[in-house]
Amino acid sequence: MRLPATVRMVEVGPRDGLQNEAQIISAPTKIALIHRLAEAGLTTIEAGSFVSPKWIPQMADTAAVVAGLQRSPGVTYPVLVPNMKGFEGALAAHCDEIAVFTAASESFSRRNTNCSIAESYARIAPVVAAARAHGIRARGYISTVIDCPYEGPIAPGAVAVVAARLWELGCYEISLGDTIGTGTPQRIQSMIEAVADKVPVAKLAGHYHDTYGQALANILASLELGIAVFDSSVAGLGGCPYAPGATGNVASEDVLYMLDGLGIESGIELAKLAAAGRFVSAALGREPQSKVARALAAKLAIKGK
Repeated sequence: MRLPATVRMVEVGPRDGLQNEAQIISAPTKIALIHRLAEAGLTTIEAGSFVSPKWIPQMADTAAVVAGLQRSPGVTYPVLVPNMKGFEGALAAHCDEIAVFTAASESFSRRNTNCSIAESYARIAPVVAAARAHGIRARGYISTVIDCPYEGPIAPGAVAVVAARLWELGCYEISLGDTIGTGTPQRIQSMIEAVADKVPVAKLAGHYHDTYGQALANILASLELGIAVFDSSVAGLGGCPYAPGATGNVASEDVLYMLDGLGIESGIELAKLAAAGRFVSAALGREPQSKVARALAAKLAIKGK
């Protein structure tokens, strides 16, 4: 089976990674992190989200972060928006891409957005329409595509229905989120196969948390089905405030190391990516969660002796 020759990694650390951190990171530090990630070769870097600071205090400075960016040619800096108010903030900040979100689980949708799945479509539709009218691309996120922390297993067909609706609304790409990281390769492939009946595989992305240590295996299983876009978080930052016990996204460094080992091109330099991870981890006062980053750091320490 042939794997994709190239993969686009979507860096979610500055948004999805930091949003659940209790320690507030300053706008200048976030800007410096995003610049380092762009210098490493990443071409899609989430810059923040225009959500209520009451619910996500870490994202209160997103407008300042976006305004302070020195945008690199060929790099997009999407922001998450929950509704039209959020879109207006993104538009005022001259954002070049937005992301909207819903879930495959009714319970998670209500906990995360205080609305049903059907109601989330009603919120998303005008946002995507407004974005397209302004020449701004919209990406769709679906949470809990494998299991829900409140309902348990989610049927692949249910995920396909949600993905099809986001596609119909005009999202250019659909990111499939294993929010609590319980997925395994066979379950991931079953879910992707169901979704691919409704949405072209080329328009799908994998967003896998590593709670049970299966994220890299799930990425490989997704590659086997032709998925060529994956979300990851530098230094393994992140979690979800509405998914108790879920650990962070898969670490970008670990994903890149695997892709390099498979001979798959990404355009990203591992050393620079690992340095960006060490930078943000130092700001948080801890070591990177990435196994690859830790191994590289130990190697550097040995050379320095």
